[in-house]
Amino acid sequence: MSGLLGPAEVRDLAERLMVNPTKKLGQNFVHDPNTVRRIVRLAGVQAGDRVVEIGPGLGSLTLGLLEADASVLAIEIDPRLAEALPTTVGVQLGDEAAVRLDVVLSDALEVRDFTPPTGSSAAPGVLPVRLVANLPYNVSVPVLLHLLEHVPTLQSGVVMVQSEVGERIAAAPGSKIYGSPSVKAAWYGDFRVVGKVGRQIFWPVPNVDSVLVGFQRHASEPGDADLRRRVFSLVDAAFGQRRKMLRQALSGVLGSSENATATLERAGVDPTARGERLTIDDFLAIARATA
Repeated sequence: MSGLLGPAEVRDLAERLMVNPTKKLGQNFVHDPNTVRRIVRLAGVQAGDRVVEIGPGLGSLTLGLLEADASVLAIEIDPRLAEALPTTVGVQLGDEAAVRLDVVLSDALEVRDFTPPTGSSAAPGVLPVRLVANLPYNVSVPVLLHLLEHVPTLQSGVVMVQSEVGERIAAAPGSKIYGSPSVKAAWYGDFRVVGKVGRQIFWPVPNVDSVLVGFQRHASEPGDADLRRRVFSLVDAAFGQRRKMLRQALSGVLGSSENATATLERAGVDPTARGERLTIDDFLAIARATA
């Protein structure tokens, strides 16, 4: 047993599996054990935690989670990587660690059931409490929101994403980068950038910088699924035309500019404001004023 994967192990493993990292799947494999352990620590992973990981790839982060005595539900879209992951864990950490790993071959956006698959050593029906992942850059926001929607037990986590995306997710109202991802994430919890990572920890080296975004979920959500859908449609409309005043940007979803103005006034929101000034509570007030 040799522990976590370093640069040589990552390249050797990729060669044995005949894996050529592709931009289409967002495959940039982490090969720095110190970064892996840092992510696990920042995520607050404890022994016995059930963790969901998206896109485990060659297994660098998976090994770090299992080293911390967590159990892992890993969702991988590449069949070769999904098949090889249990063997890699067994070789690097031993059979006891491999038993705590469940691998699901799927596109993460198509997964609705996050309970342990058949044959898992985890208790039936148990759901993840942590999300820890190196998210593919091209689908990072949709995947994050999908997990938050479909895994209500998630309490906290850390995701590694492209810097620009991470800054947007964690942005506060009033900033130029505040947008739809910022508001939608705020529905579920508090998000902040908790660290940066260098390009050299990846193979192949990406041409973008990355950050670690940590989150703590709210004790309860502001409303039910119907209210969330109404809020998110308002958010999309507001930021789809972010340079326009709200009474214009929301006229499509609220029927007309006149109806939008009346609804905004009932909600206590300035009709001449722009979406980038509104908090999640403001969008909630607008949605409730439409009922």
